[in-house]
Amino acid sequence: MSKAPRVGLFVTCLVDLFRPTVGFASVKLLEQAGCTVEVPPTQVCCGQPGYNSGDKADSKAIARNVIAAFEAYDYVVAPSGSCAGMIREHYPELFADQPEMMPRVHHLANRTYELVSFLVDVMGMKQVAARYDGVATYHDSCSGLRELGVKEQPRALLAGVAGLALKELPGTETCCGFGGTFCVKYPEISNRMVADKAADIQATGADTLLAGDLGCLLNMAGKLTREGSAVKVRHVAEVLADMTDAVPPIGRSR
Repeated sequence: MSKAPRVGLFVTCLVDLFRPTVGFASVKLLEQAGCTVEVPPTQVCCGQPGYNSGDKADSKAIARNVIAAFEAYDYVVAPSGSCAGMIREHYPELFADQPEMMPRVHHLANRTYELVSFLVDVMGMKQVAARYDGVATYHDSCSGLRELGVKEQPRALLAGVAGLALKELPGTETCCGFGGTFCVKYPEISNRMVADKAADIQATGADTLLAGDLGCLLNMAGKLTREGSAVKVRHVAEVLADMTDAVPPIGRSR
């Protein structure tokens, strides 16, 4: 029997601070797929906010901590396309002027994955033991979609969730307006973008919105709540892990 892959779970800042259930759901799914999962206690932010704001020096310092914390694992998995994309796609750019670091950077980047793509593409997961009674629509987050090719993988696993019907979202590949620091720098544009997204979500008639990035979900949940929408918002991992009873929808007390 082959040895179980040793996975380091990159929890992400938003999951740690706002939605720990997503982290627990990720562990459950990874263990179901046959992985040994560890959460390195020394992990920190991936450095994306600083990197997007042009603070290369601090981003490098943060990235060095991440590399040290995770380089011993077979794989690094994050329930976030943006954080996984930062490590996989942008760490090599960040250290391009330090060739002595590149072997360590590429070693980590090449083994870093978004959660659902890892389950499907690496571990070959085809089915989950989960039930969710409702009609859901799915938003494709920008980094996961464009940097990591996460598109069909979540839909493939959601298709096997008992009781769940999936309706495609018009403009599903259009940004929700969050964009990390974009929503802080350009709040008026961001608000218009999320307003358009909320209208598309409600037009589907779905009772639940799913996505794989908590930043996008918090942004869309906030707008839907302010507009008085009854649409429930959840991270896809919570549904796939059958853990929706453990916590209310994002932005709701219950």
